[in-house]
Order: sequence, then C-alpha cells, then structure tokens
Amino acid sequence: MKIGTKEFSLKNPVIMGVINVTPDSFSDGGDFADSGRAIKYALKMEEEGADIIDIGGESSRPGSDPVSGDEELRRVMPVIEGIRKSSKIPISIDTTKSVVAERALEAGADMINDISAGTFDPQILAVAAEAEVPICLMHMRKKPKTMQTGEIVYNDVVSEIAAYLAARIEEAVKAGVSREKIIIDPGIGFGKTVEHNITIINELLRLKKLGCPILIGTSRKSFIGKIMGLDNPKERLEGTLLTHYIAIKNGANIIRVHDVAPHKKLLSIPTGKAVEFLNIGASCSGVFKAHNLILD
Repeated sequence: MKIGTKEFSLKNPVIMGVINVTPDSFSDGGDFADSGRAIKYALKMEEEGADIIDIGGESSRPGSDPVSGDEELRRVMPVIEGIRKSSKIPISIDTTKSVVAERALEAGADMINDISAGTFDPQILAVAAEAEVPICLMHMRKKPKTMQTGEIVYNDVVSEIAAYLAARIEEAVKAGVSREKIIIDPGIGFGKTVEHNITIINELLRLKKLGCPILIGTSRKSFIGKIMGLDNPKERLEGTLLTHYIAIKNGANIIRVHDVAPHKKLLSIPTGKAVEFLNIGASCSGVFKAHNLILD
C-alpha cells in the first residue's frame, strides 16, 4: 500500500504515531494543544521510528462532545502544514468530517482515519476516492458520547465487527474508493467491554477474511487500566506493549501508538522473546494471562 510517497509492504508491522491536538483527549489532552509543540513532537516520533503520523483535532474518548469543523481545522491545519514543511513522513488525518479531510489532504495529509467508517459524514468516502488516498474504516458502537453507556452486548463480537466492516467496505467501494486502499480497525474500546477487547485481540485473525490490512490501537486505553489497576493512562505502557505484541502475532499490520520508541524496540526482537526482552514484570504478565490474553 502506498501512503504518501512511501510504499509499505505490510509484511512487517507499521508504527503509526498519535498526536491529539485537543484539550480533552483521554491520554494526552492538552499536551499538544500548542501547534509548535505538536510539530516538534511529530518530528521526534519520526526520529524514533514512526512510519506514519496520525493527527486528530477532536477527542473521541468516552463521553466526549463533538466540535465544529471550523474548530477542528483550526487545531489540525497548522500542525499538518508545519510537519510537511520539515518532513515527507506520511500523515494521517483522524477525522469524521469530509471538510476537514479535504482541507487536510490539500495541506499535505496522505490518508484518512475515520472512526465512524463514513457513517457520520458519508461524503468523506467520496473525498478519499477523489484524492485516491487510503482510508481506515473503524467499528464503533453508537457515538463517542454514548458508546460506553448502557448494557454493551454482542452475541459474537468479532463476527459482528466483521459484518459491520464488510458493509462499510462495500459502501466505500461504491463511493469510488479502491478496495486496495482500505484499512480496517476493530475499534478497541469503542463500545466494548474489557472482555470484548480481549476477545478481539485474541481472535484478530478472523478479520483477515475481509482482505484488508488491519490497524489496531490499544495504546493507554482504559481496559488496560482496568486489568492492571492503573488510573493514569500514561502508566499503561507495559500493558500497551503486551497487547500490541499479541495483536501483531494475530495479524495486525499497523499499530497506532503514543509511545513510538518502545514499540520500535518491540518490533526488533525475536518472536516469543517480548516479555523477557522488555523486562516486563511477572506480575504484569500474570495479570494478563489471568484475563486470557495469550502472550506466547
């Protein structure tokens, strides 16, 4: 898959570094609200080994409220323009709005990452098609404001995600998007319980039948905090590395991360040696095994 000027074989996992240009994202809200700081950090991520930078201007944490397209553009455009002046690294725009996607692509972004899979603003599929750029389609229950409210029930979470994504792939193709430019994301934490997230990670191979590269992002998410008893998202690196390690073993092609350098190290070690090499404590490993996350 070609993203920007870079060709990815996807035989080896790709690292997507996350920058949230928002005041209220769950893991780093406010850290990069200043565009200059965000640009500097994006270039640091590239130095550490990021293959793609994902820029988002609207929080999608549980309970979050949407922002206007104008506000989203005000947040993301200086960052995209600033990165592009200094680097050719592929840039992904994390948005559900066609107007934001279109403007971001014009400014130098190279792909679209849409958590709504084109359901919030169907025109975003046409934008991707016209620009001939990759688009990532994600599974989500309801909307960020309400996705974790009420009883969260699936008869077979992976089968239902697969059916949803298959339908969204067909809609994208109908809109003119080349199937070869579609990436899928099962949406860890987006309308799922801890158990659902674990099942998705362990059974990720079942999504391979859709024939699209798989992007997964467990980075710092609350289900890791619940498993490990950690309230602070920035303390969840060990759990993030372990869950991404399992996801890669089970077929993930792109991992979306906040901490690039440790993930670059993770990808450099021999299969089956991750826990030992990263010096992850036995207690951490034990906790995840107790929750049926299969490490080796």
